[in-house]
Amino acid sequence: MERLDKFLVECGIGSRSQVKNILKSGAVTVDGVVQKDGAVKIDPGKQEILYAGEALQGKRRVVAMLHKPAGFVTATEDKQERTVMELLPPELARQDIKPVGRLDKETEGLLLFTNDGDLLHRLISPKKEVPKVYYARHEGQATQDDVKAFADGLTLRDGTVCRSAALEPIGAGESRITVCEGKYHQVRRMMASRGMTVLYLKREREGCLELGALALGEVRELTAREITELDNECR
Repeated sequence: MERLDKFLVECGIGSRSQVKNILKSGAVTVDGVVQKDGAVKIDPGKQEILYAGEALQGKRRVVAMLHKPAGFVTATEDKQERTVMELLPPELARQDIKPVGRLDKETEGLLLFTNDGDLLHRLISPKKEVPKVYYARHEGQATQDDVKAFADGLTLRDGTVCRSAALEPIGAGESRITVCEGKYHQVRRMMASRGMTVLYLKREREGCLELGALALGEVRELTAREITELDNECR
């Protein structure tokens, strides 16, 4: 038995807030009866759940991690570029999973995929402040003034305001950057605003998840424990 609203989210009907409104609209029936209470317990294997007149089949919740190589765009489809979807094994691609957020074409590293719309929205929401850690090789050397500027929050050349972030110089022309939001090309633009052009960028960590020893181009599903920890972090 599971909650009706959780089942609807896992079926890809929408996020938790969207499902709440869908239930209020009376568009969901359980065994022929309109059900507006998302907390009601159901058994998808024995009961008929309809949304807008169509039967819903429960699907397996999937969260997977890819070590993204350079040269692939983060999109479900693109007419001109190769996408990260091409790197997924067929058994995962059939689960209707989508990338969580975005890594630009030349950036490598940890990229999550899921078919859980609610989890996806929570992970990319700036309100949840899920930290993302990057390793960068760049021109110049980060100074303590740069560290303070990142901590104070940067205003980029086009007026975009970035929240407080952590800049950690770790060697000559090398730094580790932690951000809690996902603006367009954010890390590259933040570094450029301080005169440090990024030459190589790799996401090493997102929330409680580390890329670890996952090989470039390799994919693995998260364990149930990892998914629970991720859920708790962005609840």
